[in-house]
Amino acid sequence: MNTIWKTTLRPGEKWSGFIGKNKILRFTALEAGANLSVLLYNRHALHEKYNMPDTLKAQHTAHLTRGNALFSDKGRVLAAIVEDSLGWNDAIGGITTREMTDEKYGKTDYQHQRNDWLRSGYENFMVELECNGLNPRDFVPPVNLFSKVWCDEAGDMHYDETHCPKGATVSLRTEMDALLLLSNTPNPIDPRTQYPSVPIKFEVLPATPADSLDEYVNSLPEIRRAYENTWDYYTLMD
Repeated sequence: MNTIWKTTLRPGEKWSGFIGKNKILRFTALEAGANLSVLLYNRHALHEKYNMPDTLKAQHTAHLTRGNALFSDKGRVLAAIVEDSLGWNDAIGGITTREMTDEKYGKTDYQHQRNDWLRSGYENFMVELECNGLNPRDFVPPVNLFSKVWCDEAGDMHYDETHCPKGATVSLRTEMDALLLLSNTPNPIDPRTQYPSVPIKFEVLPATPADSLDEYVNSLPEIRRAYENTWDYYTLMD
């Protein structure tokens, strides 16, 4: 499969762009211990966005892996996870803030450290939302690829520091034309006190469109209904 486009997200870097449906978004951790926060919006109606509660509730899970779909708040499928060498991606951990980053890793700012200052996930997303005509009200909890966050019986959240080895890959297939936002910043549950320095390769490849026989479409009745809603949306729009 030929790569259409590729780039590398350096530690702390952010990215956003419009990506059409029927594309593979392949992410590769170039070192161990990666975390990549991901948000998706409907390219044609930016008020429609990834919905974490519906995504987890409809699929009876608290984490995401191969075979899971990313639902929008309109009951459609923005993307599906079609490859996952790890078997677990965090959907509940959230993102780092400026205050959290300063407290855990030491205070930095652009005026003193220039491009070596330590970015937070919230700041990265706020910048990219603004660049695409959105604002803080459009922000929602992201998916954190490469991270494993789990809860014990008391409800306390834990982070698995050994979960992501060098070379780990996760691939999404876009099912809608999407605005994609990325932030290569630490998972807020990560207990390490040194800011993770893990570059992530991002490749875009062509994908065969999903049909009624697709394994991901038929993995759960709830997923199939969301795909049918997505197909109806494009049938009426085209």
